[in-house]
Amino acid sequence: MDQLNWQRSSFSGEKTNCLEIASEGELVYIRESDNPDLVVTTTRTKLNAWILGAKDGEFDHFVGL
Repeated sequence: MDQLNWQRSSFSGEKTNCLEIASEGELVYIRESDNPDLVVTTTRTKLNAWILGAKDGEFDHFVGL
């Protein structure tokens, strides 16, 4: 995983508490920049389904919106 090209949002700037994402083939890796050893792995298909749900407001109750 050291060879993955980790990317973070341009909104993060130089902050150290950001989500980072990388991909390799069908797999997608997500980690927090301040704890890079803990990595969540999923697939592009599952991540796409989650993003569509987030855009639709499906998870807003988790953040009190």
